[in-house]
Amino acid sequence: MASDQGNNQSVERAVSVLRAFLAGPPELRVSDVVRHTGLGASTTSRLLTTLESLDYVERDGVSGLYRLGVAPITLGGVALNQHPVHREARQLGQELAARVGLGVNVAVRRSASLFYLLNFEGPLAPRNTVLSGQRKPLHATGLGKCLLLALDAGERRALLPEEALRPFTARTLASHRALDEQLAEAARRGYATEVEELAHGRSCVAAPIRDRSGSITAAISISGPLSTVDLDHRERELARAVIEAADSVSVALGYVGPPGPGADPGPRAGAAARAGGRP
Repeated sequence: MASDQGNNQSVERAVSVLRAFLAGPPELRVSDVVRHTGLGASTTSRLLTTLESLDYVERDGVSGLYRLGVAPITLGGVALNQHPVHREARQLGQELAARVGLGVNVAVRRSASLFYLLNFEGPLAPRNTVLSGQRKPLHATGLGKCLLLALDAGERRALLPEEALRPFTARTLASHRALDEQLAEAARRGYATEVEELAHGRSCVAAPIRDRSGSITAAISISGPLSTVDLDHRERELARAVIEAADSVSVALGYVGPPGPGADPGPRAGAAARAGGRP
């Protein structure tokens, strides 16, 4: 038992060292890792040496600074290729980004945040970073709002207490009352929007993706600079495009549509048709 505990502690310490590279500068000194992890300097140095031998980190021969190595890329690539939503959405997302000229993103929920599975940039929405693997808040994003549609009001409040609804801009929905209203509207029309709620100068249109059981398992969005997305003039076009994309991925995942007559059709019934008119 003591051996198991020691092994678990070693794994936890090694993971904490790797997590030190998730935020801040890409290259760190040993002292930087010590500060992030709270581990001793000798323990940190030993872990970094072991991780370097396994290609999880690499050390610059001139500066002596450490950065992430290639092994995490290999693991990430395998994990993405094995994820059913990523597998079904990848080609469709790439084609959609090229067609509308904007960014296309796909995300799933992990606990109280959204987790990006993939992103593609159209010519009108260039990015110099990869979003895959990043986490963002649920309440301040179009993708997150779609993912929150999988929960009822009580579940949302349990997952995100009021104090967790951090305002990122003056337009962030920082109360459950405001969030409930937008989610009800998103459920009615089959898509959600976000306008400068997470970052100034950006907006998006998003729709939920369902699995074979009909549960919301992911979401897809079209996003970009505020002036390029231009919801005042393009909302109908972009809403229809993102709903159709979400439906295509849902079908590929085994979703066969809402129940038959007499049953509750759910929030997506007729969503693409409703998107054809001004919301």
